[in-house]
Amino acid sequence: MGFFDRFSKGKNDTLDKGLEKTKESFFTKITRAVAGKSKVDDDLLDELEEVLVSSDVGVDTTLKIIERIEERVARDKYVSIDELTTILRDEIALLLTENDSEDLSEFSVPEGKKPYVIMVVGVNGVGKTTTIGKLAYQFKQKGLSVYLGAADTFRAAAVEQLDIWGQRVGVPVIKQKMGADPASVAFDAVSSAKAHDADVVIIDTAGRLHNKINLMNELTKIKNVMGKIVPDAPHEVLLILDGSTGQNAFEQAKQFTAATVVTALAITKLDGTAKGGVVIGISDQFRIPVKYIGLGEGVEDLQVFRRKEFVDSLFGE
Repeated sequence: MGFFDRFSKGKNDTLDKGLEKTKESFFTKITRAVAGKSKVDDDLLDELEEVLVSSDVGVDTTLKIIERIEERVARDKYVSIDELTTILRDEIALLLTENDSEDLSEFSVPEGKKPYVIMVVGVNGVGKTTTIGKLAYQFKQKGLSVYLGAADTFRAAAVEQLDIWGQRVGVPVIKQKMGADPASVAFDAVSSAKAHDADVVIIDTAGRLHNKINLMNELTKIKNVMGKIVPDAPHEVLLILDGSTGQNAFEQAKQFTAATVVTALAITKLDGTAKGGVVIGISDQFRIPVKYIGLGEGVEDLQVFRRKEFVDSLFGE
């Protein structure tokens, strides 16, 4: 059986299609690395290390994977080229399960927290507002009532875009005039959601990173005012990252985790890039669960991230 013969089409067609560029790039590089090799040795592991780094898995995570493979090779004495693929797949799957979080089975929110308050953060251009719209759509499809809060009041385009998504999905958007206090908008949105017995309220926030202290103060203020209406709000701080930016997504994650407590990640635009390996590295390095992945422009192309399904699709199983 040849190297590519072991990879068959997965069950999640949208996921398979969305990861196609990453998978093709990944396996092309691995195929080149193992070409003409009969055993796993130091030279091959060096080449595999280069493949993982160039696939945007990240240096630290790559070194961790290589170290684990070296331990397996040393323990098993002899590992064939075909076995290397299985070991690599196993170690990546293991890394993705080590942040002590459970996969969602579907778009849902915990019981007993109503409204469930999600504060969304991320720099401009990563697909933040679009992800909020798609998330609202998915929640509504599950029969949940949703409110949106346009607290990115520094960009008229952000408020307009969220308004368009609200109309498209059929959910209320709470907004104020341009330049209004973001915390005031968040207060109004959570108050309205609570008054109307809504299940979920999603708050959009400004995506500015040029001054971390201002960002931190603004997000803290928003959190504090929401907590006055709904205890423990926000229940979730969702950071949106653009997967197509590769290593830049790592830097954005560092900046935002320094500015506020991030509890979940959504990684977007994976369908248009070969940099899907960034999902592995970010999940490993930040120990924050990847909750959603974006695989296209369509309203249904935001998917719940399921780790086993992701690895199976990446390896074509």
